Amino acid sequence: MPVYEYECDACHHRFEKKQSFDAKPVTKCPRCGGKPRRVIRSAPVIFKGSGFYITDSRKKPPDMGKGIGESGDGGKEKGKKDKDKKDKDK
Repeated sequence: MPVYEYECDACHHRFEKKQSFDAKPVTKCPRCGGKPRRVIRSAPVIFKGSGFYITDSRKKPPDMGKGIGESGDGGKEKGKKDKDKKDKDK
């Protein structure tokens, strides 16, 4: 059975009442006898299991290793080899 929270309009007393879904709402405040109203709150959400974290559903990144013909120096080595080759041709 759900637990409903009420607040009295007259004295602002808050109280909880365990009621079935088809039960009528409370009509009297237990403290002052005033008219209470049902307080609506958001229901808690609990995520259990895998798949709820960004790392669970993320695809693996492409291989960041060296590709064919790359030395990992940002192209500096290739420029240096070309310069050495030109110097030898002279």
